[in-house]
Amino acid sequence: MTPLSPPSSLSRIRIGSAPDSWGVWFPDDPQQVPWQRFLDEVALAGYTWIELGPYGYLPTDPAVLLAETSRRGLNVSAGTVFTGLHHGEAVWEKTWAHVADNAALAQATGASHLVVIPSFWRDDKTGEVLEPDTLTAEQWRNLTTLTERLGRDVRERYGLKIVVHPHADTHVDSEENVARFLDGTDADLVSLCLDTGHYAYCGGDSVKLIETYGERIGYLHLKQVDPEILADVRAKGTPFGPAVAQGVMCEPPTGVPELEPVLVAAQALGVELFAIVEQDMYPCEAERPLPIAQRTRAFLRSCGA
Repeated sequence: MTPLSPPSSLSRIRIGSAPDSWGVWFPDDPQQVPWQRFLDEVALAGYTWIELGPYGYLPTDPAVLLAETSRRGLNVSAGTVFTGLHHGEAVWEKTWAHVADNAALAQATGASHLVVIPSFWRDDKTGEVLEPDTLTAEQWRNLTTLTERLGRDVRERYGLKIVVHPHADTHVDSEENVARFLDGTDADLVSLCLDTGHYAYCGGDSVKLIETYGERIGYLHLKQVDPEILADVRAKGTPFGPAVAQGVMCEPPTGVPELEPVLVAAQALGVELFAIVEQDMYPCEAERPLPIAQRTRAFLRSCGA
C-alpha cells in the first residue's frame, strides 16, 4: 500500500500500549503475566507510554509505580474505570469510590486522562446476559447527565480529562448509539476515546467518526478486527469475551480498519492525541504478546507514528 503521508506528518500522535495487549483484563488472574513482565516487555517493544490497566494489576502505591515505570523509561497516559451511570443516582456513590481510586493513581503518576468504559449488558467472561441491550429514554438521560457530572468532578478534583470508550457489549457501541451519546453530552466535559477495533466490531467507520465529530475525539485506542471471525461472531451472536478468545481482535495490519487513514485523520485535527495499542488477547500464552507488540510498533513506525 502506498503511504498516505510522509512519516513526519504524524507528529501529533503519541503511541503507547497497555496491559490489555499482554492479555490482562483483571487485577489478578492466574492466566495473566505478572506486572513486572508486562513493564519489562512493553519497554523492550519500544513503547514509552502506557495505561494503568485494571486497578490493582500494577502497583497502586504511586511511589512504587513511579519507580518501576521511570527506571524503564515509561510514562503513564491514562487510567481506566468501568461505570454503570445509566442506572442513575443510586450508583453514583459506588461509582465515585471506584473512579476516585483510579483517578488519584493516574494523577499521581502524571497521567492526563481517565478512560471511562460503560458497563457491559452481558458478562465479558461468561457471556451471561445481565440486563437489556438497549436503554430506555430515562436511562439515556441518566447516562448523559451523570457522565457530564463525572467529567466535571474528575477535572476539578484530579485535573484529568475523561474520555468515554465505546465498547462492544455495552450500550455505547454502534454509530447510532455513539452519535446519540455525543449529541447528548457537553463537549467541554466529555470527550471520546475512539477504539478503532471496538467501533469496527460494532459496524462503525472510525475515519468518518473523526471527520464528523473531530472536536470530540480526545484519545485513541488502536485495534483491528479479523473480518472473517467477526462475521462468524455476528452470525452466532457470540459474546465479546468468547469472541476475543476466538481471535476476533487481530494483529495489525492484518485486520480492519486500516490504521494509517485513521492516524492521518486524527493528525488533521491539529491537536496532540494519545494512540494506545490495545489488542485484546485474554487469555493468551505468556510468550505471545512481546513479538506481536514489537511487530505492531514497527508497523506504526512505518505509518509515520
